[in-house]
Amino acid sequence: MTLTMEQQAAMLELENQAYEAGFQAVCGVDEAGRGPLAGPVFAAAVILPPGLIIEGLNDSKQLSEKKREELFDIIQREAVCYGIGMADHKEIDRINILQATFEAMKKAVAKLSTAPDLVLVDGNRDPGLGIETRTIVKGDAKSASIAAASILAKVSRDRFMMELDRQYPAYQFAKHKGYPTKAHYQAIRENGVSPVHRKTFLKKMH
Repeated sequence: MTLTMEQQAAMLELENQAYEAGFQAVCGVDEAGRGPLAGPVFAAAVILPPGLIIEGLNDSKQLSEKKREELFDIIQREAVCYGIGMADHKEIDRINILQATFEAMKKAVAKLSTAPDLVLVDGNRDPGLGIETRTIVKGDAKSASIAAASILAKVSRDRFMMELDRQYPAYQFAKHKGYPTKAHYQAIRENGVSPVHRKTFLKKMH
């Protein structure tokens, strides 16, 4: 879905207000992969130059795979800095998906070459980054930096799942990226649980 220039400008309001209030580096944070049955959860953190409009930028869920791939390169090129973090299936099983998501977010923020003084996080849960944080429900549709983070996280995770597909072709991870589809459940029934499945997500199947 393509946004008008007015809608794209509106996505900078949260960041603009923060910069006008005196913040120096506003970072958007989002995750990808909380719902799948297999593979890691990814998170990304992005600081965009103040006032920058990236044409076509939107919530990653509203974009085609081709458009996300295009924007992935543009965001990495245009951002002041970005970081990408992940927590694997073992960590998810060990500490639960919410805490693993927070860990992935912390890793992403830690990789930023410029330390942010304000973090805008998609959702309603504060990941405890030790930096002033504002949680924004549906933030990936309201904030340009969160939207940018959603794209980096989604594309990074999809690419990782394509690698897992090559290692475990019987599960067709390239098609469903580990999400709970009918074909995915069928593959688990036929082949058993793979080494990269989240065991805590499959308790109902045993």
